[in-house]
Formats: sequence, structure tokens, C-alpha cells
Amino acid sequence: MPRKPGTVEIPSLGMLDRAAGHLGRQLAQALRDAVRRGDLQPGEVLPSTRALAASLRVARGTVIEAFEQLIAEGFLESQPRADTRVAQALTSPASAQERIPTVKAGPIPERAQLFAQVARQFPEVPQAPFAVSVPVGPAAPDDAWRRLGNRLRARGAGAPAGYGDPQGARALREAVADYVRKSRSVRCEAEQVIITSGTQQGLFLACQVLLDDDASAWVEDPAYRGITAILESTGRPERMIRVPVDADGLNVDEGIRLGPHARAAFVTSSHQYPLGMPLSMARREALLAWARANNAWVVEDDYDSELRYAGHPFPSLQGLDPDRVIYLGTFSKILFPSLRLGYVIAPPNLVEAFCGARVLMDRNPPNADQHVLAAFIAEGHLNRHIRRIRTVYADRRACIINNIERWLPKDVAWLQPSDQGMHLVLWLGGGIDDFSVAALAAESGVVVRAVSSMYAGRRGPMGLILGLGGFSDDEIEAATQRLTACIGTVAKAASGAR
Repeated sequence: MPRKPGTVEIPSLGMLDRAAGHLGRQLAQALRDAVRRGDLQPGEVLPSTRALAASLRVARGTVIEAFEQLIAEGFLESQPRADTRVAQALTSPASAQERIPTVKAGPIPERAQLFAQVARQFPEVPQAPFAVSVPVGPAAPDDAWRRLGNRLRARGAGAPAGYGDPQGARALREAVADYVRKSRSVRCEAEQVIITSGTQQGLFLACQVLLDDDASAWVEDPAYRGITAILESTGRPERMIRVPVDADGLNVDEGIRLGPHARAAFVTSSHQYPLGMPLSMARREALLAWARANNAWVVEDDYDSELRYAGHPFPSLQGLDPDRVIYLGTFSKILFPSLRLGYVIAPPNLVEAFCGARVLMDRNPPNADQHVLAAFIAEGHLNRHIRRIRTVYADRRACIINNIERWLPKDVAWLQPSDQGMHLVLWLGGGIDDFSVAALAAESGVVVRAVSSMYAGRRGPMGLILGLGGFSDDEIEAATQRLTACIGTVAKAASGAR
């Protein structure tokens, strides 16, 4: 192609693939590669757009598009009525290699390794029998949710908008405050409610707000993996004081012995996770007395208290001391997990701190779903939904119990008594390994969790968590038979090993 004196030849540009489309992007990439290889050196003049277009048999606009992109990226430079050159500021690959030694990538930081472990422990949960909180069939929200969503997203408060209040939509905070006052004996106002992306974010925010670098916290033993993983991810396991639970819940005396000056205690007081017992009134009073005496906080994770099958739900711990307890709730369990809406109810002097921590995470919760949920609560749909799923899950629970008793001998497996919540604990006897059973069950399309992994620093008692979902009687019976076969296979392997 005709060249201006001093213009550099550009190799390897005749390979544009016209069938692949967007020749401008292809040309820009080819020029980038030429610069990186050193075929084009800093300061060298490129052919004119007209000459290069004629050489490549492409439209001049295609070349102009590529040049403009590379000028914006800093590969090329051009002044009005002047030649286009390779940017002078670019360092040639050869000289850069002389100055900067090549260092082989080392291991990722320890903190990154801890986060990677967490990701492996929280995979996507398939919608299969015994998975916890799977809203299929009769357990799913009815058409009221869809109708409200269509109405509010089309117009009004649920329509697309700008950034929202980090504390959450006022309408939803008012609805939440009214709901927990009536249903959970929580003492609060809308100004104390912070809307979160589920309980897990509430736990993370509580750790960020309450725990300084040198502060420790009580955590139940066994405990929900979500809270232990947060504290483990700090890289300072000594911050987490695992306090055993018994038939009355968290053993406060043992907590005082192990960590008298802890800054916070994380408890599932209405329905201990995973074992299922409530925190007794004597233990509640003792826990709050310890918190007051040590200027500590109690974080109450009230994840599924609406679902009690005998009598009324237990009242909240927060109602006994609103100034000392941070209350966490969620709609993910009772509606559907993908909703990702929960709430923190904080003492007034901590609200601003929780909002600040929230801003640094994701600014504000999804605006449209907040308004749909606010209307769902205010119009009475949530209470009707809870009454309906309480019946559904009670039936599923009874079906699971009947099938376990039918298919599994009591010397092999037996159920932990519990009259509340969205799961049951199936204890395993005879040295049957719960990890092995869970892995084998997953291969057969049954989802269970190993209880022993939730204990501190050791393999705890062997058991499985069986979730209540909206599955049919036939699906539950078939899943129980497959689970029975898996338990039998692991038990046979264990006896053979002995």
C-alpha cells in the first residue's frame, strides 16, 4: 500500500475474518497484539486510515473506529492534522522485560484461601427432597405475590428508580415493625429496622459493627455454618468462643467460664440450629444479665420461629431487653430463598452504624421487591401464607417421621424430638459416617446435611439434617427409601472396615 515516508509496515493484518463479523474490533485487537509483540514500537507512524483501509479492503470507517478505540485505550496517539502514532508512553516489551524480572505466581493470600473454603461449603442447593426451604407446590407463594409484583413494578413505588435508602424502603420498615411487634413480641419502631439481603448479611453486618479486631464472641456449639464461617474468615479463630448447648439451649455458665469478657453472643434462641430446642427462660435471663454486666450484645437469629406446630411461637429474646439485643429475621425461609430480603432490628444507638456498614456492602436492597413485600404484608397476604405453609410443613413433617419410622430401624437412626421449624435432625448410630451418607445421598438425588460438621474443632455426633419442602408424599417415601439404602451402604462399609 502507498506509504508516507517514515511510516511503519504493519505485519499480520491481512487475516481479518469477514465471516466472524465486526471487523473494527478484529483490527483493533490485531494492532494491540502487534504493539505488545514489539512489531510496532513507541513513536512509529501508522499508515493513514485511507491507505490502511484500501490495503485491507475494508471501509475507511472500520479503520477509523479501530484507531479511535486504541487512542482511547492509550495504545495510539494523534493530534489534529497530524499522523497517528504508537503512543510514546508505551514501553517496548524488550526494555520492560529487562527492567522487571518475571516472578512466578505464588499461593493466594491466606485470607483468600479462607474465603475459597467458604465458597466450597455453600454450593447451590438442588430442589430435591430433604433440602431445607424449597418452595415448590403448595409451599410456594400464591398468585397474590405475582399480582402485587406486576402492579407495583408497572407503576408506582416498585417502578425502576435511582439509589434507595440504605436502611430500606420506609413502607417495608413500617410493615416489618408492625409484623414483629404482633407476631414475635419484638419492641421496636420503623426507625430501628434495617432491611438486609437475608439473615446471612445481617450476621455479617453484626460482626462488622460489634466486633473490634481484639473482640471475641460466643457462638453456639453446634451452630449454623453461616456464622462460624464469617468468624473463621477473619483468620483469627481465637475470636470465636464455642459454647456448648444442652436441653435448655446455650449453656451460659460455660460461656462465662470460657469467655467472660466476650463482646457479643450469637444465639438461635427460639429454635436452636441445628438441634431444635428453645433457650429456656432461666438461660435467657442469665444471658441478658451477663450482657448487661459486661457491656456486651446479644445477636438473636430468629430464622424460622413462625413455624411451630404445637402451640404459639416462642416470644423473642429481644422483647426482654431491646437495648441489648440485635434481632435478625428473614423472609427467605417463609416465602422463598431467592427473595433475599431480611431485616435487622437494632437498638437506636446502633442503627446508624449498621446503615454505614450496609452502604459499604451493596448500598441498598433491591427497591422493587421491597415494595412488593411491604404490600404483601400490609394487605394481610403474609399472615395467610404463613398459616397455609404451617399446615403444609406440618404435613410434610408428619410424612417424613412416618417414613423414617417405617424404613429405618431405631438402632440405626432416630429422630431428634422437635415441634418447630423447617428441618428435622436424624441421628445415626453404629459409627455411621454422616459425611459419607450425605455424599452418597446427593448422588441418588437426596439432599441432606452432615450435623457433625457444625460442631467445633472435632467431629461431633453423627447425624443428618432433613429439610421440610413442598414435596409430595410419594416423593418423600421414595427419597426415604433411597436415603435408607445409602445409610445401609455406609454402615456395611464401616462394619467391614472394623
